Amino acid sequence: MHHDQRLPSSTPEAQGIPSSAILAFLDAVAREGVGLHSMMLVRHGHVVAAGWWAPYAPELPHMLFSLSKSFTSTAIGLAVSEGLLTVDDPVLRFFPEDAPPVVSEHLAAMRVRHLLSMSTGHAVDATSATTTAPDGNWVKAFLAQPVVYEPGTHFVYNSAATYMLSAIIQRLTGETVLAYLGPRLLAPLGIEGATWQSCPRGINVGGWGLSIRTADIACFGQLYLQQGVWQGRQLLPAAWVTEATAQHISNGADPHSDWAQGYGYQFWRCRHHAYRGDGAFGQFCLVMPEQDAVLAMTAGEQDMQRMLNLVWTHLLPAMQPAPLADEPRAVTALHTRLDGLALSPVVGEATSPRAAEIAARRYAFRANQQQLSVIMLTFGDAGGAVTLADRFGEHRIAFGLGEWRIGATAFDFGALIPVAASGAWTTPDTFTLQLVFYTTPFTPRISLHFDGDRLMYQFVANAAFGRRTRPRLAGRVTR
Repeated sequence: MHHDQRLPSSTPEAQGIPSSAILAFLDAVAREGVGLHSMMLVRHGHVVAAGWWAPYAPELPHMLFSLSKSFTSTAIGLAVSEGLLTVDDPVLRFFPEDAPPVVSEHLAAMRVRHLLSMSTGHAVDATSATTTAPDGNWVKAFLAQPVVYEPGTHFVYNSAATYMLSAIIQRLTGETVLAYLGPRLLAPLGIEGATWQSCPRGINVGGWGLSIRTADIACFGQLYLQQGVWQGRQLLPAAWVTEATAQHISNGADPHSDWAQGYGYQFWRCRHHAYRGDGAFGQFCLVMPEQDAVLAMTAGEQDMQRMLNLVWTHLLPAMQPAPLADEPRAVTALHTRLDGLALSPVVGEATSPRAAEIAARRYAFRANQQQLSVIMLTFGDAGGAVTLADRFGEHRIAFGLGEWRIGATAFDFGALIPVAASGAWTTPDTFTLQLVFYTTPFTPRISLHFDGDRLMYQFVANAAFGRRTRPRLAGRVTR
């Protein structure tokens, strides 16, 4: 189940949780088709359950998306504790050379605390306008955006504000946020191999772009639960932990939404007096102080509220104040379940009457928005390969039939990343491919429907910022 030595392991019952409750949570995840990739539940400082849906695995990092923000916020807390800045410093103080020619009253009033609490005064998220700056100067582009409201009065979720926090750290220390956090947070917590995307000028993007392992997320949450103390060392001032996780601005009034319980310094307030860092498609560091518990999750799930609802339904109410009687049978059942977690390869036939006819044929596509130009399938023992040409070049992805085949590809991403692939004939005329980019949330499904010398191509994402189902494309045999 759990081989990471940073936090001790325990049976759930010894920490006041019935194993049956964790099994019920896993049952609900499976029943509802929630795209969980990993989970680690910590109670009273002990790991009581940890699981990875293969090919996701304990030693592999996973993209955090906006859960990265809570790490950037932590860097600000450390810099404040080192006397490098205060949360009341004006943002313009750090970048006088990038200020617009005319500085509005509201821009002049924008403080570090407003970046932290997503209350910069922007009427809309400034991220798109910031990250598309033609000269690559994101700081200047951010400062050029109109600040419509008085800072501190209006909540707008704004990843560019977190980028500015990262830029402030780099301006003050000469180091990226990642390098700055290295000796202060990451090394003490045993977080190794962390990577963080950068802007064109070499500043970590701050609001997204960090990749770490599930156990690293759990240790980060445990640090916050323990008021900044780790293995007897005060890594982060307790007063900062309290300040960062408190509500600083209202973000809605819906009592049933965990996105309307208030916002702190790059932490969301939750129902049940909990708080969290989170990222798109189900990356969670959920801290439950009243239960003395932390839940780390990675996922590829569009509906993040659904994930939290399952936690509130199955895990939270099961946590008892005192240890429970041992339930060896339930513990064994839980460990068996956790050890056997896996994403299912494509279910279907290993071959089709069409297979020999279409094998090694190149199908070409007219110019299209997906920039897909060529597809070819080949088959071999217990597997095969798909060749796809897109704007990043020509890619060959090996797949297993009824099993996963591990490789790496730049298809659809542009950079080489690990992929697991499986395929099967789901009808005599349709070959279905499942790709799992297993250091990311993304597990897209591609269906190839053959009709004479034509091929219909359909790409369906498990999770996306835009449409999950891309337009169907028609290709024709070229040879």
